[in-house]
Amino acid sequence: MATILDVARRAGVATSTVSHVLNRTRFVSPATTRAVQDAVRDVGYTPNILARALARSTTNTIGLAVSGSTNRYFNDIINAIEEECAQFGMMVLLVNTRDDPDEELRVVVELHQRRVDGILFAPSGDPKERALSYLTANAIPTVLVDRLSSPDFNGVGVENEQAMATLVDHLVSRGHNRIGLIAGQASFRTTQERVEGYRTGLRRGGLAIDAAIISVGHADINGARAAANSMVASRKPPTAFIGGNNLTTLGIMSALSDRHLAVPDDIALVGFDDFEWSDYFKPRLTVMAQPCQDIGRNAALRLKSLIEQPLQAIVQQRLPPTLRVRDSCGSTSCSDGRATP
Repeated sequence: MATILDVARRAGVATSTVSHVLNRTRFVSPATTRAVQDAVRDVGYTPNILARALARSTTNTIGLAVSGSTNRYFNDIINAIEEECAQFGMMVLLVNTRDDPDEELRVVVELHQRRVDGILFAPSGDPKERALSYLTANAIPTVLVDRLSSPDFNGVGVENEQAMATLVDHLVSRGHNRIGLIAGQASFRTTQERVEGYRTGLRRGGLAIDAAIISVGHADINGARAAANSMVASRKPPTAFIGGNNLTTLGIMSALSDRHLAVPDDIALVGFDDFEWSDYFKPRLTVMAQPCQDIGRNAALRLKSLIEQPLQAIVQQRLPPTLRVRDSCGSTSCSDGRATP
């Protein structure tokens, strides 16, 4: 039996384009429309009309597919989404993707089968984009949350590149000239954007980009801890660290404790993501705080709008995070390049 992927391959277009032609959910040029229609006929593809009719009915429920079990950052967004949905009488079905591509595809399909009206989704970075392709092929109203990995979907997240560059600027202004980065999983769009922002910050600060003090791909605290320990033990250790998310920041803190290094006397530390207790940690931690409440609230509102009016232009909203300067960076530069408190 022919599938939408067969049609896309035959027409030489993306599956999202085929879906837009079949469902009339977005303008497609006449030439491309004809190519898709010809491909539908050539491969013998038959759209599931019954499935479409069921998908258009409403259940006043939405699906929320995120990795919420290990990352407190997502927990704050989840709470905001649930609060917002409760105000307009919608129930949220929360499923944990565990940031596993196979699991996220399974739960997205199950949410669709349970006839949710739409889905809020934080993609894992599956190189095959199977869940995203499924959402497109079935014309499911979808808003990406945090990880805006595809321009074909609506989304709400933060401005990552400039924010990370600002963290680098802050450390450079305090005399640090060797700044290490421990970042999250490489497949995540947020990680990619923050690494690029880090490089931008180094370049405009006149600093070299040294692969020896950049470590990407950490899914938990222990991995980040090992990477930071290795950098600190090297011949040319960093004078400062940036944690690419809350888990990597905790990993760095553990490594510095292992080495009996004091912050900021011996080394500086900043993080991307705030903690409830950051203002009470000694020294108080400088962070780039993300607007979790606004991300969740705006994502829920955007999905509600798409459910009510599917034929809308795609909007990806980037919210600005806030630099919260505390005490963990040091200040005046010393002759050896290490900053002093």
